[in-house]
Amino acid sequence: MPPISPTLNPLSHIDTILHTCIHCGMCLPVCPTYALTAREESSPRGRIRLMREMYAGKLEMSDTFVDEMYFCLDCQACQTACPAGVQYGTLVEDTRKVISEKGREPFFLRIVKKILLNGILASRFRTKLVAAMLRFYRHSGLQKVIGAVGLPASLRARLDLLPPVAKRSFDASVGELVPHAGMKKGRVAFLTGCIMNVSFPEIHADVVDVLTRNGFDVVIPKQQVCCGSLHAHYGEVQGAMALARKNIEVFEKYEFDALIVDSAGCGAFIKEYGRHFENDPVYAQRARSLANKTKEIMEFLSEVGFERPSHGREQHVTYHEACHLVHTQKISGPPREIINSVPGAELKELPESTWCCGSAGIYNVVRFDDSMQLLDRKMNHIKSTNAEIVCTANPGCHIQLQYGIKRFGLNMDVVHPVSLLNRAYQRGHDTAAGPHKT
Repeated sequence: MPPISPTLNPLSHIDTILHTCIHCGMCLPVCPTYALTAREESSPRGRIRLMREMYAGKLEMSDTFVDEMYFCLDCQACQTACPAGVQYGTLVEDTRKVISEKGREPFFLRIVKKILLNGILASRFRTKLVAAMLRFYRHSGLQKVIGAVGLPASLRARLDLLPPVAKRSFDASVGELVPHAGMKKGRVAFLTGCIMNVSFPEIHADVVDVLTRNGFDVVIPKQQVCCGSLHAHYGEVQGAMALARKNIEVFEKYEFDALIVDSAGCGAFIKEYGRHFENDPVYAQRARSLANKTKEIMEFLSEVGFERPSHGREQHVTYHEACHLVHTQKISGPPREIINSVPGAELKELPESTWCCGSAGIYNVVRFDDSMQLLDRKMNHIKSTNAEIVCTANPGCHIQLQYGIKRFGLNMDVVHPVSLLNRAYQRGHDTAAGPHKT
């Protein structure tokens, strides 16, 4: 097999990254898949060795090799632990791109990518259409009928992992400009995204409420699209770049100080737009500009300062750190700052808070059994906190943890930290307005 040249396949800096690894093994104790198997080839260090051999032409792109590349969660915990600064996420995602180009993905993964990534999420219209169909499935009684016909347990479980769908998408319920309240501090743009837009509009609404309360005009362009993160993480780079170009073109029409994102995976990927377009003469500078303006909502609030709520209630809260927030974006303190700002909220630290919950984009769909092993480990830790609220800041984690709560029979809610903050704001408002209500 001839070597696969990074130059011929244009893989960004892949050779440099491969040879940055010093094989120290610091990544092994933090790797969830290594913890499951104790196999060297299922660790970051082992996979780097496999990739180096494959690119050098010494190892075939076998089914075993491909399986290891997709057994990886791309959680990037290894990047946090790595003393040499190996950008493992870039490495595995670029390798998945090569696998995709050669048509070597597992058949089921290829079908999921074709339907979900390149079909549904690539179009705002199709995303909303499928969301409407899913809502009908849930509320028409069809879900109960299907659940009663003796489907295999694994298939029923996968159906339970389908995301919730709101009556109305967020972008359909809000104008293109939401003005600030009080003293104006600035003007921001806001990413509505794809799954968040139809599944968690209440989180978006909380974020916009918090931003306007803290003095920011919020611009919400109607023509924006999916950020492309799921596509890029699973090797569908061309699809990701098409979506990214559209977003660059849309957002550059507006004046704003920062692009605010409330989904960890989306924020992490948009911040990488500059890297993905570095060799594109048309989009390189435009991509860097948008990437440099992108701020995760809690990161932004921590930097600019935010109003501390005056009212709250006693509640035990724990916090699960989304992988692409803590490991990719290196944001860990601001969510805790927001939780701790809420009067009465007692933050109970979650053991292994930075470990992946097993959602990992579409991982819980295409590798369900592996995902459930990781979820069970996570839920045992969550259960040990005796919390009534588990906070997290990514839709995949949110859905996975909700499923885990049901699976374990626990009595708790999954809440975005900014939603927790907005509830406290609203509680203060209600308390202040109470005597005047009619």
